[in-house]
Amino acid sequence: MQAGGRPGEYRNAAQRPADAAPALQVLDTPAALDAARWNALLARQPSPTPFMRHEYLLALHASGSAVPHTGWAPRFMLLWAGSELIAACPLYLKSHSFGEYVFDWAWANAHAEHGLPYYPKAVVAVPFTPVPGTRLLARDQAARAALIAAVRDWCADQRLSSLHLLFGDEADLAACEGAGLMRRSQVQFHWKNGAPPRSAAAPAALPPVGALAALGRPGGGSDAPAERPFADFDDFLAALTQDKRKKIRQERRRVAQAGVRFRWAAGNDITAEDWAFFYRCYRRTYLEHGNAPYLTPAFFAHMARHMADVWVLFTAEREGHPIATSLIAVGARPESARGSNDAYAGAVAYGRYWGALERVDCLHFELCYYAPLDWCIAHGVARFEGGAQGEHKMARALLPVATHSAHWLAHPGFADAVARFLARESLAVDGYLGQLGERSPFRRPDG
Repeated sequence: MQAGGRPGEYRNAAQRPADAAPALQVLDTPAALDAARWNALLARQPSPTPFMRHEYLLALHASGSAVPHTGWAPRFMLLWAGSELIAACPLYLKSHSFGEYVFDWAWANAHAEHGLPYYPKAVVAVPFTPVPGTRLLARDQAARAALIAAVRDWCADQRLSSLHLLFGDEADLAACEGAGLMRRSQVQFHWKNGAPPRSAAAPAALPPVGALAALGRPGGGSDAPAERPFADFDDFLAALTQDKRKKIRQERRRVAQAGVRFRWAAGNDITAEDWAFFYRCYRRTYLEHGNAPYLTPAFFAHMARHMADVWVLFTAEREGHPIATSLIAVGARPESARGSNDAYAGAVAYGRYWGALERVDCLHFELCYYAPLDWCIAHGVARFEGGAQGEHKMARALLPVATHSAHWLAHPGFADAVARFLARESLAVDGYLGQLGERSPFRRPDG
């Protein structure tokens, strides 16, 4: 395996000999990537998301959001076989652990206590985006395995403390484990647009994101009871237990009685004024927690110009004036749904950001869950991913899902200690998922 530590080991792809061993090329800016090649490779993956599109990654860089001075130094990894790009991934050299949503502060502290540097470390991830999906873009599984092995060796050559792949899918995790990376699990909460048949057992949890089994209720295999999409929001509520159904109706009623009304806009129908108001709300959310926002106004301006088709904006208004917003992203419609008249049918939606300039009881639940779920049902969206953490989401019928990362540590002693820690943590996560599964918000057959 050849590894070029600098971009341009070959001046261009055509100069690579057809019979050359796979060569690793490293680029220090997404602007140097061939956007068409990158996006074409992404489209072939088992779990593509809009956040791995070249336009999104470029916006993070060009807007000053994920750049060296914010602690994200890009090193895009490209694996070539002759003139063919066979695998690629976004990698960042990190000088901290903010914006990752997989927490390794204790590992950094342990290194420091022993006089060893933990930063910079290498992270294969989409900055500020805890969304599961393919991270190692590859022609096939062999190319995926070759890429992560080459990246691991590059990290060793650079004398980095560690390599971390965050929120990967099962194909990524299989390649990582083959290269000696250690799997780590955590929990998110996702909603599925499927009413369990009245004779079905109550759902406990969705299978792991990226699992090869069909996504569905427990088991997820061919023997699982058939499901149908919810007809409308009332049909969704009818599938819930009485207490959950009552709670949701009460929360929605409180918002309506406060005089709040809602509208949504998608794609190019989101106006410049809408985007500007959204950013005011988004910024307020971070400032209220004592932090500067990760993303700059220029990032969202780039989204409006180059990826408007991905976004749906919900706006809460009172007395004709906007008071709060939430923003979701929607992935591409799968081939299986191409016959539908709705552009979003069968797609996956992702809850991303919200903010409010006025406080209204239960407004957060309405803007972040109920209004988006109502919209998802109306448009035939298959799944809504609620983002990082948040056990309270189960009361809104977002079920627990295991998500995964993979980790390599250069120091043998620390690698062994982390392996033991992850074994204990994995048991705890499994136990937590089991406990959550006993608290399903869905009605049982006799309920």
